[in-house]
Amino acid sequence: MPYIKDSAIKGTFLMPAEHTDNTFQAAEDISRRLIESLKDGGLRVTIDAIDQPAYMVNYNLEITWFNDAARPWLGETERFPEDTRARHVLRHLAKGIYGGNADNQTVFNKLHWEAGHSRLAGSIRADQTAAGIGVKKAPIAQFTIRLWRNGELEEFLVYVSYFREGMLFVFTHDIAVQGDLLGLLAQRDVVIRDLLKKQLPVLTDLAVLVADLQSSTLICLQLPPEEYFTLINQMWADMVPVFRRYYGTYGKHVGDGMVYYFLPQPDCNYLVNAVKCAMDLRAEMRRLNQEWQLRKNWDIELKLKIGLHAGSEWLGTFHIDSKVEFAVLGDTINQAARLSEFARGGTVWASKALITQIAQEERRKIRYGIRRKDREGVESIVESTFSPVGALTDFVKPHEKLQDIAAMPVTEIFEIQQD
Repeated sequence: MPYIKDSAIKGTFLMPAEHTDNTFQAAEDISRRLIESLKDGGLRVTIDAIDQPAYMVNYNLEITWFNDAARPWLGETERFPEDTRARHVLRHLAKGIYGGNADNQTVFNKLHWEAGHSRLAGSIRADQTAAGIGVKKAPIAQFTIRLWRNGELEEFLVYVSYFREGMLFVFTHDIAVQGDLLGLLAQRDVVIRDLLKKQLPVLTDLAVLVADLQSSTLICLQLPPEEYFTLINQMWADMVPVFRRYYGTYGKHVGDGMVYYFLPQPDCNYLVNAVKCAMDLRAEMRRLNQEWQLRKNWDIELKLKIGLHAGSEWLGTFHIDSKVEFAVLGDTINQAARLSEFARGGTVWASKALITQIAQEERRKIRYGIRRKDREGVESIVESTFSPVGALTDFVKPHEKLQDIAAMPVTEIFEIQQD
């Protein structure tokens, strides 16, 4: 008789960050003592210290990192496919040492579904934990699974640590290492930094947002150095929460420019996220502009030039010591940067490649189009249309650099209906 029943996988959340219940406060106290023990010469706090099978997946369940102990579980894969869509974790688990049993595959399916569902719903289902603590308050979940191998059942504890970039799975049946694992996983900043350093370069769909402060050189000349840096730091402080709200991933930037990547998400459309983020950034800059006009009593307009583009590119990381930056290789980032240069006057411009990938139902919520002037010079908006950049500007200085995107069809985004 097949073993798989509801009891084949059970889960509870561990270490809630802000819960006041005594039981969960005790878990926090244990974690704190574990961390202190690490400082006294215990387990070295690094992802390399995990000698149990471990891997990380994004929220499409595509593998982005795994350790040597996980190789037998994932089919002894020497080289992963370049396309992330061919790295689905369930496909590789089916090739591993536990994948030959149909019941095991059911357990793996349910484990990853429950882990992902917990992140989406904000809590583990009521039949899994009486407390029902949400993911946001409990960054580590614990599941118990049982797998068949060589005719015998093996029981594993599975720890799932949640990050914006994905979920880290760690499997163990050695209760002696439980404390060390929890102590390590509690060091969230260290863990995710080390994971990102080791993340496999992936070929993935993504949207790119590039935003730049218009006339930044002129503004820099008119302000004392300390005030200019105050302005830029305030701009970043106001904008970063907007990027986080829409799951933006920080990319390499120079000076006062902003580069963020939007990757596929399980519970929302990454292309729509990029558009919504651009609209909120524009609103934040308008508020900041009013604040600085009152502060300085000047007539300078603070405006962001925002360009949006979408494509399929290589995503990887650059890292020096403790600093990790995401980087995209390919034309998508360069063309988004050029589109940002084109977007004068605080406007938001997007490529046709991005807009037309959005489902029609979602696209109806976006008001976009091209401004046209009639013979009398009266301007009107032709909605839901595109135009090549070359038809919208004369290629004389300072527009010569836009030659690279002269043939790119683009549109101006005016507003988006919020949900």
